[in-house]
Amino acid sequence: MTAYRDATSADGPALDAMARAIWIATFAHTAPAADIAAYVATAYGPDGALLRDLADPAIHFRLAVEDGRIVGYAKLTQPWVVEAATQPGALQLSQLYVVADRHGQGVAQGLMDWTIATARARGAPALFLTVFEHNPRARRFYERYGFVHVGDYAFHTGTQIDRDEVMRLML
Repeated sequence: MTAYRDATSADGPALDAMARAIWIATFAHTAPAADIAAYVATAYGPDGALLRDLADPAIHFRLAVEDGRIVGYAKLTQPWVVEAATQPGALQLSQLYVVADRHGQGVAQGLMDWTIATARARGAPALFLTVFEHNPRARRFYERYGFVHVGDYAFHTGTQIDRDEVMRLML
C-alpha cells in the first residue's frame, strides 16, 4: 500500500539517492558521460540542489512511500519558467519521479492529484512544468491531465543543451 506524506529533512539521503538513480536511468543515454557526471554533481549528493531545495521552506516535497521505501516524489515550487509570468500566482511542478518498478501502479497519479489539489488550494490560476522532449511516456501522462505545450526551455546537462517542453494546466 502506498502512503503519501510530506518530506522531512530526515528523508534527505534516501530521497537524494532515489532521485539520482531515477535521473541516471532515465537520462544517462542522452548526453556524453562527462556532461551527465557534471549535471549529477550539481543536482545530487551532499552539496546538490535536491538537498538544498529540501531544506527550503518555500519548496514543498510530497513523498510516496511503501514499506518504508520512497517510491516517488513530487516537488512543488514557485515558477521559474518564463511562460509563468503570464499567470501571476501560478505554481510549478518542478519534478515528479517514480521508481521504475512502480510505474503503472497509480503512484504518479497520487502525486499528481496531490500537486493539482495543493495548487488549487493555494489559489494558483495555473500549474506549469517542464518535460524532456524525448520522454513520450511523461508527456502523455501530463497530457492526460490536460497540460498543454506553451513554450520551450533550454535544459543544461553539463555543456549539452536539450529542449524541454514547457507545459501548462489552467486551474
